[in-house]
Amino acid sequence: MRDLDTVITWKQAVSDFEECYMPGIIQKEQENGFTRYADLPLRRESWNNYTDALCKDGMISDWQYNNWSQPDVCDGYGCNS
Repeated sequence: MRDLDTVITWKQAVSDFEECYMPGIIQKEQENGFTRYADLPLRRESWNNYTDALCKDGMISDWQYNNWSQPDVCDGYGCNS
């Protein structure tokens, strides 16, 4: 485990994910025929990949990576789900 001087918050990460990644995820859902419902496994996997990258890049701590919950958008709420 490593200590980091500065990290982003869960709220900042969710905001970035929704703004930068969700438009592409929604487009992929529509291309795959998910027009009425969200592809929740795709959203959850995308969030997990995003937080994995944040941790590897030193943007969040190991503790954050292991303890953060997934945002509502990964449960089908918000962002055009």
